[in-house]
Amino acid sequence: MARRRSNWRSTEDLDEYLKRLNVSGIAGVDTRRLTRILRDTGAMSGAFGSADAKSLLDAARAESGTSGVDLVSQVTTAQPYVVGSGYHKVVAIDYGIKATILRCLSEIATVTVVPASTSFDEIVSMSPDGVFLSNGPGDPEAVIGAPQVISALVGSGTPVFGICLGHQLLTLALGGKTFKLPFGHHGANHPVRNLSTGTVEITSQNHNFCVDPLSLSDIAQVTHTNLNDNTNEGMRVIGANAFSVQYHPEAGPGPHDSRYLFAEFKSMMEQR
Repeated sequence: MARRRSNWRSTEDLDEYLKRLNVSGIAGVDTRRLTRILRDTGAMSGAFGSADAKSLLDAARAESGTSGVDLVSQVTTAQPYVVGSGYHKVVAIDYGIKATILRCLSEIATVTVVPASTSFDEIVSMSPDGVFLSNGPGDPEAVIGAPQVISALVGSGTPVFGICLGHQLLTLALGGKTFKLPFGHHGANHPVRNLSTGTVEITSQNHNFCVDPLSLSDIAQVTHTNLNDNTNEGMRVIGANAFSVQYHPEAGPGPHDSRYLFAEFKSMMEQR
């Protein structure tokens, strides 16, 4: 970052800009050393500020993290709403759904977005052709009640498609396990192998928890694997109309290598 601005259109430097927006910033940090520490020990809490070092260290140590914390209840919609006007009817359970996902779904269906607390009976009463399990923040095991609802949906034969947190919740619904990664997957360039075709898809990812594929060996078929760390990136439930992926096929912004999954969901609803 240049210390002196030279563009004739510039009206303020970065320091002035951040102060005006009340945004914190740091400089003079040995980022290579920090990267090595995180690589060897995994993600950890940190703090920076104008207070003394001991106060900042105490604040970092007091941070509990996201394990066991229900963040979904803070971001889910309060009331149902409808998006799109397609032929098929999809109920999207909102665990923190992204607008780009809704745009992709609305291209193939009329989408009714419902709160994360919506019951199985309430969903079935809407007569959906398919149910979508959205992305969302935090620990999947903290989303109370979701696995039971999803388990009933899978058992009913309703086509189910999950993304990110939805992938993890589908795993719990099947009796599988999830775990926290040493360091999460964040970014728009994660290579994932499609085990059905052998092709490599560049994907957008943003998650700290992951699915244990060994806990699903008799229940689901692994369909996608991360080429960086060999973690699970997708599955298809054996004997059921349900599949899910850990990454973001809608990727807004990001790569669109995996947008075909929405077409697969549409095909599943048509064949029901």
